[in-house]
Amino acid sequence: MRHEVRFSGFGGQGIILSAVILGRAAVMYDGKFAVQTQVYGPEARGGASMSAVIIDDLPILFPKVTVPDIYVIMSQEGFEKYGAQAPEEAVMLIDSTLVHSRPQCMCIEVPATREAKNTLKRDIVANIIMLGALAGHTGIVSVNALEKAILDSVPKGTEALNTKAMKLGLALVGKGEKP
Repeated sequence: MRHEVRFSGFGGQGIILSAVILGRAAVMYDGKFAVQTQVYGPEARGGASMSAVIIDDLPILFPKVTVPDIYVIMSQEGFEKYGAQAPEEAVMLIDSTLVHSRPQCMCIEVPATREAKNTLKRDIVANIIMLGALAGHTGIVSVNALEKAILDSVPKGTEALNTKAMKLGLALVGKGEKP
């Protein structure tokens, strides 16, 4: 069960943190192997960023994502730079609030930024909404493992907000009720 996941968006959206959380969920709570890499431009906040995670039941011998089978895209520039060439067999979750293009592969539209602003009143948790949607749609990690990894990773005092964001992501792909 090997999956190669590519996250992309702009600096400041939590793209790298998302990949770290996903890898942590796989390794620490689901008993899988994972490796995470990242790329971001010198402009950091606001520029395109990309992070990738490989998750496998077996030890990972080559740590670089070569052909992602799952994409999580949170900005139009991220789509153009890191998602436009997705193979037809891939699955792509896009933040439909900010990404206007659509891939040729299976596309799951998640209005993460809109829901973060309107429902949770904090657009900073859009990445956590996307993680909930990712786990709910693909089953790449268990929801329980993802929740524990989120709680390990977010600043103290934001645990309830981030848990709501994850549950909202699950609800947006039909795997739970809105918090």
